[in-house]
Amino acid sequence: MIKAAVVGVNHIGRIHCGCYKDHAEVELKAVCDMNRKLADAVAAQFGVRAYYDLETMLEQEDLDVISVATGGFENGSHHFGPVMTALKAGKDVLVEKPISNDIGEAKEMIRLAEEQNVRLACNLNHRFTPAARRAKQWMENGEVGLPLFLNMRLTIGNPNETSPWIHLRALHPHSFDVLRYFGGEIRRVQAFLTKAPGRTVWSTASINLEFESGAVGHLTGSYDLFGGHPIESCEVAGDKGRFVIDNVYESATLYPGRQEELKVFRNSIFGGLKGFNDTFRVRLETFIREIRDGVPPEAIEASGRDALAVQAAIEAAIRSHEEGGRPVEVAEIRS
Repeated sequence: MIKAAVVGVNHIGRIHCGCYKDHAEVELKAVCDMNRKLADAVAAQFGVRAYYDLETMLEQEDLDVISVATGGFENGSHHFGPVMTALKAGKDVLVEKPISNDIGEAKEMIRLAEEQNVRLACNLNHRFTPAARRAKQWMENGEVGLPLFLNMRLTIGNPNETSPWIHLRALHPHSFDVLRYFGGEIRRVQAFLTKAPGRTVWSTASINLEFESGAVGHLTGSYDLFGGHPIESCEVAGDKGRFVIDNVYESATLYPGRQEELKVFRNSIFGGLKGFNDTFRVRLETFIREIRDGVPPEAIEASGRDALAVQAAIEAAIRSHEEGGRPVEVAEIRS
């Protein structure tokens, strides 16, 4: 059995706990949170021990993997400390996105994980859905051909006003990861941002992209659309075909070139994802399988390096906006 613990057990952390608890090959051993009342309540819910500091938990529990689901400023500022502590202890770590809202901290986490030769993964869960997997299979089978353009849209209603960049740094690790999953490395970005009426933060974004492959793309993102609509769409077009993934996991449709028949993959009501929280399950299942099978740290999916790449693209978008829409090389920030 793989022995797991979760650090940070508010809403997202509790989802991690449930995924581990339900996994046949995992034993959830403990939870940890500085909020003692919260830690005690979640520990009681899942029948495990509660801890209030990570060092004590590491001293007293025999653990293989630790999920870090803390939050903080821009949803990522509280990741660095517990991730570094767990890595120093030689544990495999799955950190929530963004890996950090600070590029320097993200690089330091990756450096330590590689030095310790342990797995550092990030919960970039949108790429793990069955619809995304089927679309990737179409690409690998040659049914899309050479990618020419990619379009991504991710929009939710979020009134958070804590940071000018909260929308980009907290939400769009998902968008850029899906774009990289299908399109490869991003070379340049050009961003234009706006604010909806009454907003003080940059809450809607239009971002142009150029990929290392030569493909081009676009991301539309917003924190200003509330309720009643699909939150995400991804379109990838090549010289042999085009596919569209609707609403994260609901369906994927392949439009083969010069053919009238389509291929449609739909989320099954029998055995498919039952809701958005199931995207966490399929992501954690992949990480558990990689640990079980001894996949080398450098070969895992949605790794710390992948998470750094998407944060670098986000920082390049911020810099582009600050510089009047100048296209910015992602490598300027990532290196």
